[in-house]
Amino acid sequence: MSNEKKTDGIFERGPENVAYAQYFVGQSYLNILSKEGVFIGNVTFEPGCRNNWHIHKAENGGGQILLCTSGKGWYQEWGKPAQALSAGDVVNIPAGVKHWHGAAQDSWFSHLAIEVPGENASNEWLEAVSAEDYAALA
Repeated sequence: MSNEKKTDGIFERGPENVAYAQYFVGQSYLNILSKEGVFIGNVTFEPGCRNNWHIHKAENGGGQILLCTSGKGWYQEWGKPAQALSAGDVVNIPAGVKHWHGAAQDSWFSHLAIEVPGENASNEWLEAVSAEDYAALA
């Protein structure tokens, strides 16, 4: 095994995301960049990897911001068409919005996941994005 650090864009990839693996289809990697004030994680998805539908909940404030740093990916809110993502894209996700995000089928994808501070904030993990729905993305 090499001591070489794996990077995607400008941030180190980090280890396999075992803590949240049950909420992903495919392999992801997580490098926690900050826990002070605002939680920021560099999340890297292998091609075809995506997280389950989920909701960031909060009584006041909350939500998530995605800063896309490399590769190609997808973001979708429940009941809306998926939107393609690439490096430089920013996604603001208000609290209470059911959504998912992940890599395109043919590309690695990385984003910074920034948790917007909120009162009594939590995440609710839901069902996986179906293989059928994911395969239908253009």
